[in-house]
Amino acid sequence: KTLVSTLPVYLNALAGRGVHVVTVNDYLAKRDAEWMGPIHEFHGLRVDCIDRHQPNSPERRKAYLADITYGTNNEFGFDYLRDNMAHAPTALVQRKHHYAIVDEVDSVLIDDARTPLIISGPTPKGEVHQFDEYKPRVERLYTAQRKLVTQLLTEAKNKLKGLEDGSASKEDIEQGGMAVLRCHRGLPKNSALIKYLSEPGVKALLQKTEAHYLQDQGKEMPKVDQELYFVIEEKHNQIELTEKGLDLISGDVNDAQFFIMPDVGGTIAEIEKSEASLEEKARRKDELLREFGIKSERIHTVNQLIRAYALFEKDVEYVVMDSKVKIVDEQTGRIMEGRRYSDGLHQAIESKENVKVEAATQTYATVTLQNYFRMYHKLSGMTGTAETEAQEFWDIYKLDVMVIPTNRPVVRQDS
Repeated sequence: KTLVSTLPVYLNALAGRGVHVVTVNDYLAKRDAEWMGPIHEFHGLRVDCIDRHQPNSPERRKAYLADITYGTNNEFGFDYLRDNMAHAPTALVQRKHHYAIVDEVDSVLIDDARTPLIISGPTPKGEVHQFDEYKPRVERLYTAQRKLVTQLLTEAKNKLKGLEDGSASKEDIEQGGMAVLRCHRGLPKNSALIKYLSEPGVKALLQKTEAHYLQDQGKEMPKVDQELYFVIEEKHNQIELTEKGLDLISGDVNDAQFFIMPDVGGTIAEIEKSEASLEEKARRKDELLREFGIKSERIHTVNQLIRAYALFEKDVEYVVMDSKVKIVDEQTGRIMEGRRYSDGLHQAIESKENVKVEAATQTYATVTLQNYFRMYHKLSGMTGTAETEAQEFWDIYKLDVMVIPTNRPVVRQDS
């Protein structure tokens, strides 16, 4: 593929508007630029690789001015975001997006299509946080939920022993399905649950049970959730404490409303209707809004800590190195240096792992890989596994997939 790509790359480079050859990691970008560069240079074209140079440097700007520019999908995307934050035209590094050819195109344009590239920076009072304060409560909550899920999973296995051979009664199947659904809504990433879902018929039963309780806009779902301490809606990326969880997490606090948001709209309406003076009304409104802000921050902190404990596993989603939490790229397994989870999640994981909690950040600029690559006037790619995603390529990018026969007949015998 690397060798054959020189043909469309050379052809489109003749327009003089720049060609971007996109790879999935910096090693391949540098290697391909080094291997294929002499072919293009022999024909009078200049070749460079953006991954050899620092962002926003004159060398990187010069790399984009080359006829053919190699680089990784992330670096092309981040350079675009940095250009959008530039204060003067002279600070821009990229030219207009003329033509891109993407190596491992299914990985970049389909698997990582909705992955956002984010540039973030410090927030005012970003070093102020409550993660360490509420961590013991969340640890207690998570331990209780994990113990409950273990019990529910044991119950499900006992009820569904005869699921595969058809000997399980209808009542056992219903109760077992309920127990599995509770496990899934309680700790969807529990390793024992994931292993059990791979057994014949169990995942299908989970989906059937979930569909049943989601009928009528989920009116029956509270029956499932009432036994849990908190509920994780993976599809909507939401976490919600149940009554049981609220009792546990605020058990040592006299205020029953400690983790419950005030009804701002209703309370303000009551204040307006009251016969209090204007000054008194203003004071009560300020007090209400201050309470709303405090509780909002408190609940956000708890939710992010629950997310850190329940959905993010050490040495899978992240590693701890040199007393810092570093994100692992789930596609490549490489450490993503300098990246941080947004919205306080990274701080929650730092608190969980007992390392220094860094200052909070806010998003300055963001773009998905899908939206970035749609900006190219011409887009193409290559991979050994595109045929199965042909429909998606057409629906999203209006790209046709063409299967190229092997150079020599396949001698492999598929049984």
